[in-house]
Amino acid sequence: MTEYVILVNENDQPVGTMEKMEAHQKGLLHRAFSVFVFNETNEMLLQQRAFSKYHSAGLWTNTCCSHPRPGEELISAAKRRLKEEMGIETELTHQTSFIYKTDFDNDLTEHELDHVFVGKHNESPVINKDEVNAYKWISLIDLRAWIKNKPQDFTSWFKIVMQNSFPG
Repeated sequence: MTEYVILVNENDQPVGTMEKMEAHQKGLLHRAFSVFVFNETNEMLLQQRAFSKYHSAGLWTNTCCSHPRPGEELISAAKRRLKEEMGIETELTHQTSFIYKTDFDNDLTEHELDHVFVGKHNESPVINKDEVNAYKWISLIDLRAWIKNKPQDFTSWFKIVMQNSFPG
């Protein structure tokens, strides 16, 4: 199935749609979301992206992330992908949004207006191996130390969110 993204301006107003790969090849700004799930001891649930991903393969990142489909509400898209990638159903709260742009070695560019959602969950995820290689619950203190010592282990957007939304 061909996936489409919602192209937006800097104010998150839709300006069109485009096939996902084409938007990444052209580096056009589009709507995205990142979900962060915490357990009752305030550990964050990380995922290691599947090694088959077309960018950032094998890197550690937030619980899940993706793009809403045209006509799909952000919160619905975030809940859908959380269920599809991690097997988790929980309430999510919109925390913030930001714009970032990252060029990858494969001539693709992520240029996203990323909406950050936060949720609570205490059970182990049931990961979709097509999307996720592994998962880990980690304290924010240990996570910040890991990012500081080995930033190459993490996706670009995850490091930005950690600096801006979960500072130490």
